Amino acid sequence: MDVTLSAEIGRTTGSSSSKRLRAQGRVPAVVYGLDTAPISVSVPWTDLRRALSTEAGLNALITLEVDGSSELTIVKDLQRDPVRRSVEHVDFLRVDRNQTITVEVPIVLEGEAKQVEQEQGIVEQLLHTLTVDARPGAIPAHFTVDIAELSIGGAVRVSDLTLPDGVTTEVDPEEQIAIASATRAAEAAATAEGAEGAEGEGGESGGDAEGGSADAGE
Repeated sequence: MDVTLSAEIGRTTGSSSSKRLRAQGRVPAVVYGLDTAPISVSVPWTDLRRALSTEAGLNALITLEVDGSSELTIVKDLQRDPVRRSVEHVDFLRVDRNQTITVEVPIVLEGEAKQVEQEQGIVEQLLHTLTVDARPGAIPAHFTVDIAELSIGGAVRVSDLTLPDGVTTEVDPEEQIAIASATRAAEAAATAEGAEGAEGEGGESGGDAEGGSADAGE
């Protein structure tokens, strides 16, 4: 489902004018792509936030109404203030519904790796997004990875994902998405337990040896 956003053209570029726009509740932006000249625009922050709050997130299809014409776009880049995290600038990429584009799709872990928890291990997510090629209307909102069956030393790889029809990726199938490993505390506990077991076995052997010497003496 497309989201429609009204954009105004004719904004003056530069840091001062951009600051004034943001003070007015608008976000400076640029629209480019499809072999068409880029144009500088601004969009209302509240409307932009609403457009990016759908299930599709940053990969939402956004129809920009610009000076009487419509531009089908996606957000290619979202620049934020490093401290306040407010949106400072947006790059909108023009797209064609029939042409494949390359986008980043979020990867979400679900489930509880109970075996890992029981062994005091941790699950670490190494890959948070997957680069895919798809037509705009076929871009998945996210990929879900079930980690319930993971055990210490196990991993979920790109090859374990099921890609929808029309969606492909050039990422190495063996690249790890998530891994389960023992924590230092768990490893230390296992080492201590092993050492105690070895001492116990040593003590029992010593007792047999002493008993054998006494029998021999008799």
